[in-house]
Amino acid sequence: VQLVQSGGGLVQAGGSLRLSCTAGGRALTQLAIGWFHAPPGKWQREFVAAIQGNGGTTYNFDSVKGRFTISRDIAKNTVYLQMTSLKPEDTGVYYCAADPYNMDSEGPGDLGSWGYGTQVTVSP
Repeated sequence: VQLVQSGGGLVQAGGSLRLSCTAGGRALTQLAIGWFHAPPGKWQREFVAAIQGNGGTTYNFDSVKGRFTISRDIAKNTVYLQMTSLKPEDTGVYYCAADPYNMDSEGPGDLGSWGYGTQVTVSP
C-alpha cells in the first residue's frame, strides 16, 4: 500500500493543523491506519492515534489528551489527523502507517507500510 501524506507546516502554539494520509491500492475498510510522531533528534516514533478497518479509533491519551482527532473519508480513501491546541512539544515529523490487519502502538507489521512523513513545527 502506498501512502501519500500532506498537510503540516509551521503554526503558533495554540493553533491547529490537519494532516492527511491517502492510501493507494487498498480500500480503507481493509486497512488500519495509524499516526506516529518523531520528535526532533529522536529516531523513535511515538504512537499518536489509529483508526481500524471497521472504523474503531484509539489514541495515545498521554500525549494528545483530546486535542487530536483521527477520522477518515472512505470516498477519498484518506485518513486525517486534526490537531488542535498545538504545543511546541508537538513539533516533529508525523508519519502515517498502514497495516492490513491491525494498528497499535507497535506500528505496522511485516505486511504494512509507512508514509514518508510530514513536518510539523509549533512555535512558542
